Amino acid sequence: MAYPVKKLREEKVFKDPVHRYIHVRDKVIWDLIGTKEFQRLRRIKQLGTTYLTFHGAEHSRFNHSLGVYEIIRRIADDVFNGRPEWNEEDRLLSLCAALLHDLGHGPFSHSFEKVFDLDHEHYTRAIILGETEVNKVLLTVSKDFPIKVAEVIAKTSKNKLVVSLISSQIDADRMDYLQRDAYFTGVSYGHFDMERILRVMRPREDQVVIKQSGMHAVEDYIMSRYQMYWQVYFHPVTRSAEVILTKILHRAKHLHEQNYSFKSHPIHFYSLFNGAITLEDYIQLDEAIILYYFQMWQEEKDTILRDLCRRFMNRNLFKYAEFDPAKEYKKLAELSILFQKAGIDPEYYLVVDSSSDLPYDFYRPGEEEERLPIHLLMKTGELRELSRESQIVDAISGKRRTDHKLYYPADFLKDATSGPKKEIRKLLEI
Repeated sequence: MAYPVKKLREEKVFKDPVHRYIHVRDKVIWDLIGTKEFQRLRRIKQLGTTYLTFHGAEHSRFNHSLGVYEIIRRIADDVFNGRPEWNEEDRLLSLCAALLHDLGHGPFSHSFEKVFDLDHEHYTRAIILGETEVNKVLLTVSKDFPIKVAEVIAKTSKNKLVVSLISSQIDADRMDYLQRDAYFTGVSYGHFDMERILRVMRPREDQVVIKQSGMHAVEDYIMSRYQMYWQVYFHPVTRSAEVILTKILHRAKHLHEQNYSFKSHPIHFYSLFNGAITLEDYIQLDEAIILYYFQMWQEEKDTILRDLCRRFMNRNLFKYAEFDPAKEYKKLAELSILFQKAGIDPEYYLVVDSSSDLPYDFYRPGEEEERLPIHLLMKTGELRELSRESQIVDAISGKRRTDHKLYYPADFLKDATSGPKKEIRKLLEI
C-alpha cells in the first residue's frame, strides 16, 4: 500500500480530557508524532507563564497540537466526507498541517520571541522544510508535500479551504485551545458547543462556511473567546510573570554584551545573544533548559539578574497599577527619576505592559491583517457575513479593546517613611 494512504494495523488512541479520545489510523500521522521535533512540544507549555496564575495550566503544545489534529480529522472524516465541494485528496494535507501548525514555538514562546526578535512561524516552516525527522516523513509522501504543508500553515497556499480550517476566525486551532485552556485553568469561560459547530460546517471553494441554523453556537464561541482573552490570557498576574521573564532575558543578554563572567555560563543562549541561532540550536531549546538557567542564576553576582530569577522561580511577582499612557506619561517620567534616586533601576523594575485584542472583525480590503470573516450559509444558498445577521457579534465587530498596566516591585517600597520611596508610594497610591 502506498505510504500516503497506508493505515496502521491497529488504530492508536490518545486519552484526552477535552476530546475524550484522539484517533490515529494514518501511518504518516503516527510517524510524525514520533519525530523528535514533535516530541519536543511536550516540553513547551501551551500557556507560557499562566501556570503561575492558574496552577492547573501545565498542559503543553503537544496536547494542543494533537487536539487540533483530532478536530480536523473529525471534520474531514465525518462532516465533509462525501460532500462534492470537499476534495478527499486534501485530507492528509489538512491533517498534517493541523498536527504541525505549532511546531516552531519556542520556550515561553511570545516573551522569548520579543526579546530575541524571533518568529515561531519562521521556525515552523524551517523545521518542516529543513533537514529534520519531520521533513523526512513528509518527503516520503511526495517531494513537494513538505512545501504544501508549510504553505498551508503560512497561509500562502492556494488551497484557501484547507487554510481556513487551520487558520481563520473560526478554525480548529481556536476551537481546541479555548476548550483546552479553559479545562486546565479551571474556568468556565472557554466552553462552547463545538459538536454543534462541527455539524453545521460546510466546505466551499475558498473557505468553511456555517449553516444559518448554527449562528447561535458561533455567537457563543466568539463570546467564549472574548472572555478567555480578558479573564485568562491577559490576566494581570500572568503578565507580571511575563514582564519578569522578559527582563531576565534582557538582563542576561546585556551582561553577555558587557563581557560579564557568568558563574553558570549560558551556553545555550550564545547563538541567541549573537543573533546567529541555527535551526539545530533552536530545536534544542525548551522550557526545561530555560528554567535550569533561571535556577542557577539565582546565585549570580549581578544583583539584578539574581533578584529577577529569584522572583520568577519563587513567584515573588511585581504588583501593578492601572495606567493610561496618553494621560500619565509625565507620571511615568517622574516615577522613573524617583526610582533612580531610590537606587532601583527603572529599566528592569518599572514596566508598562499593554494587552490588546480584537474579538471579531469583518473584511477590510487593504488592511495589514485582512481577516476573512465568518460567513453564514442562508437557506436560499446566499452567503451572509456573520455580523450582518447577529446583533451580538455586530456589537463587538471591529472594536479593539486595549489595557495598560504599570508593573513595579512593591516589596522594594515597603514601609518607606521618607525620601524618594515615600514619594513613589504616594504616586502609585500604595
